[in-house]
Amino acid sequence: MTKQELALEVIARLKKEYPHTDCTLDYDDAWKLLVSVRLAAQCTDARVNVVVEGLYEKYPTIEALAEADVADIEAIVRPCGLGHSKARDISACMKMLRDVYGGRVPDTMEELLRLPGVGRKSANLIMGDVFGKPAIVTDTHCIRLCNRIGLVDNIREPAKVEKELWKIIPPEEGNDLCHRFVDHGRAVCTARTKPYCDRCCLRDICAFQREQ
Repeated sequence: MTKQELALEVIARLKKEYPHTDCTLDYDDAWKLLVSVRLAAQCTDARVNVVVEGLYEKYPTIEALAEADVADIEAIVRPCGLGHSKARDISACMKMLRDVYGGRVPDTMEELLRLPGVGRKSANLIMGDVFGKPAIVTDTHCIRLCNRIGLVDNIREPAKVEKELWKIIPPEEGNDLCHRFVDHGRAVCTARTKPYCDRCCLRDICAFQREQ
């Protein structure tokens, strides 16, 4: 089985296993997803979803958050960890959205990567979830599962994993597949415990299982 054939089989099986998948960060506007994904670095999505409620209650718009003192933002987002750097990036990002983009979130990879605190993972999430464009979000679940399954060979750098996946995954499938990697990574192919291969829908095609 080629890597492309393997990818198509993985997509089909995970679609069946997790028919309803989506981003686990709560948001009702593109700029809020930008804020949440920055806060999610080294923090759980569940905690971020709680913290941003207080943030948006005090600063409900891009303009309000852009005008806020960084120290005040930090006081609210501190439970997410790395409070100072995250608050600084959020403040600078909102200022740029206000001053450069007229209060809208840009819809190209190049423009998104210009925003403070936005890397390829965050930009891909915005591209896929907000704008419905082809996207591959190489978070820790995606990287772990792709290596275990055999879609990539011992590659850990997010940008390199993304590059290899673009070669074998149909563009329209990338975003949802990465959400399903999160679903599967949390439920079955876990990081902190031995993966539950006995209940995995991919066990007969997975490189990790063959090596056991």
